[in-house]
Amino acid sequence: MRTKIGCALLCMATVLAACNGDSSTPPSSAPADSGAVSAAAVNTTNVAGEPEKAAYKDSDFATDWTQENPVYIKLNGAAATIEGTGAKAKDKSVAITSPGTYVVSGTWEDGQITVEVADTEKVRLVLNGADLTNKSGAALYIKEADKATIVLQEGTTNKISDGANYAAAGTSDDEPNSAVYSKADLTLTGTGSLIVRGNYNDGLTSKDDLKITGGTIEIHAVDDGLLGRDQVAVKDGTIAIEAGGDGIKTTNDTDSSKGSIAIEGGSFRIKAGSDGLQSAAAIRIDGGTYDIVAGGGSANGAVRTGNDRPGSRGGPNTAQQQQTATEDSPSTKGIKAATTILVTSGTLTIDSRDDAVHSNGSIAIAGGELRITSGDDGIHADTSIAITGGTIDIAKSYEGIESSEITITDGIIRLVASDDGLNIAGGNDGSSVGGRPGQNNFTAASQGKLVISGGSLTVDAAGDGLDSNGSIDMSGGTVIVNGPTSSGNGALDYDGTFTISGGTLIAAGSAGMAMAPSEQSAGRSVLMTFSQTKAAGTAVELKDGSGNVVVSATPSKAYQTVVFSSPALKQDTAYTLYAGGTKIVDFNISGSVTWLNESGVTSGRSVGPGGAGGNPGMNRGRGTGTGMERPAP
Repeated sequence: MRTKIGCALLCMATVLAACNGDSSTPPSSAPADSGAVSAAAVNTTNVAGEPEKAAYKDSDFATDWTQENPVYIKLNGAAATIEGTGAKAKDKSVAITSPGTYVVSGTWEDGQITVEVADTEKVRLVLNGADLTNKSGAALYIKEADKATIVLQEGTTNKISDGANYAAAGTSDDEPNSAVYSKADLTLTGTGSLIVRGNYNDGLTSKDDLKITGGTIEIHAVDDGLLGRDQVAVKDGTIAIEAGGDGIKTTNDTDSSKGSIAIEGGSFRIKAGSDGLQSAAAIRIDGGTYDIVAGGGSANGAVRTGNDRPGSRGGPNTAQQQQTATEDSPSTKGIKAATTILVTSGTLTIDSRDDAVHSNGSIAIAGGELRITSGDDGIHADTSIAITGGTIDIAKSYEGIESSEITITDGIIRLVASDDGLNIAGGNDGSSVGGRPGQNNFTAASQGKLVISGGSLTVDAAGDGLDSNGSIDMSGGTVIVNGPTSSGNGALDYDGTFTISGGTLIAAGSAGMAMAPSEQSAGRSVLMTFSQTKAAGTAVELKDGSGNVVVSATPSKAYQTVVFSSPALKQDTAYTLYAGGTKIVDFNISGSVTWLNESGVTSGRSVGPGGAGGNPGMNRGRGTGTGMERPAP
């Protein structure tokens, strides 16, 4: 068992070192025994207020229209001919006034198709090689119906676009403002393709539910790409969006049962000036492939030094400065929801100027693969984050994962952060869905908690590795921290207690603010402080009396302290610590926390020459008996 633990930790350190390379390189596949969770094994039972999947009807998938006695609308430049009853052509418009199926083909250079039937009736529009343009308004305007369905005929390419200026532009939310505008439920299906150009504002809008079950859809929009007021649901399809505003969006924030985004499959390529996906309520992702770039990507993220983000401890920005910055800047997150985000499956590649995944409420990740490059937080939730499976690779972030409460029970997580790796935060966050500083209050610091009971977590942080303004509890899993090289941060940082009863922890970093788990812990840990900083790649090992390696690691960054905790460490047992293959010190474990330097066991945190500016005995002043004790005089 000891041999296996040593090998596993060396492998984990190698994986962490790989994360420091080219962030554009896709992460390697996880090994078979790495703890990855299959889709069938996804567990979402711990998700509070789990958002529901979208409901579909057979009519949402129906593409065969040949047996339905359709009406044919044939467009020819500025004119239109109609074969059948239920629609009329006049001047530059075609008005559909009866329920049924309508097949549209040809080119409409400057005109509009409208649908206006009873709110209990349905209309199906088959786009069969149609090219619709309206230079002064929406090209397709569904004024009233119970439901409208657009069928993209197999083998055809269809185009719909509006003009940059509307003849009857108004300020009402009920006025058309997109190339395709529907006041009724709208479904897109079929195997053909549709290109939408929203030159005035949005691309494709439904004021009720918007569902997509098939087709290849390409949208270019001045503002938002796909917008459904009450719901956006996607079952399948290939969707490419280039939007000056949000890529996919819902807006109903007055009805708690509406305003969600639910995606079960499909392929998405979204380039958004603002948010990639934005929901006024919840987002549920059960499959699909996503390539999202928001706000120009992480390369456009704010440049920060240290804890200077509003809401961070010690941050210099005032509330007024935070408000000014927020009001002057659009929201540029990859995926953003007002209440809950749930991911059970899918492959998500996100490059965002602001947070990659953000919720004003909670986030649950139970499966799938997330590849994140962020200009701010990799994953942020005001209330809680629960990770029960999946693979998360955060190649770049300011803070990797942040919330008032973070729970990890399974999954593989690798992250790189220019500040804290995992942060149990206090204070306010200014990057809310509403965008108002102070709107989203984190739970009080004393109530915040990081809980780790399983999975694999690898952290590379320039700030604190694991940072809790409350407490930390670890009972399982494997945690590797390559922490800060500067003395102002620590690989471990907590205000309350850090109790460890299981799992394997290795945390390497600087000495100035180094901490060990709490003395109250049931498990045993060792904090070693070296007199001089060790170079990156210098292996450190603990061996038992027989010379067997019990636990080992090869930190990828320079370090002066290392914390070890493992079930393999035994009480009242002699060990020898080696660094770079050289014997450093012999010692015995006689308590839950063993404080160690090159001279042997001490009675508290030991900072030797060269550490913390040569100020041995420096204490962080946040209590004693919790892993923050002064070294012996």
